[in-house]
Amino acid sequence: MFQEAEIVVLKRDIPEYGLKEGDIGAVVHCYRDFTAFEVEFVTAQGGTIALLTLSPEDIRPVMGQEILHVRGLEQVGSIN
Repeated sequence: MFQEAEIVVLKRDIPEYGLKEGDIGAVVHCYRDFTAFEVEFVTAQGGTIALLTLSPEDIRPVMGQEILHVRGLEQVGSIN
């Protein structure tokens, strides 16, 4: 199960926040029953893109043989 401060990978697009499958986030809170997690997604400079409540089906752990990738964030709503 996921732990607080764990880096996770998004398993689906969330277009209303400009997030795509494969984006990296950090678990900032685990609900008591582990059925939901607060996950923060940030820019490379540390600005918060979104803080979302996600289910275990929405995220997965980072695998050891994966490579990280950088992409530009399309402007969505009030996101800069």
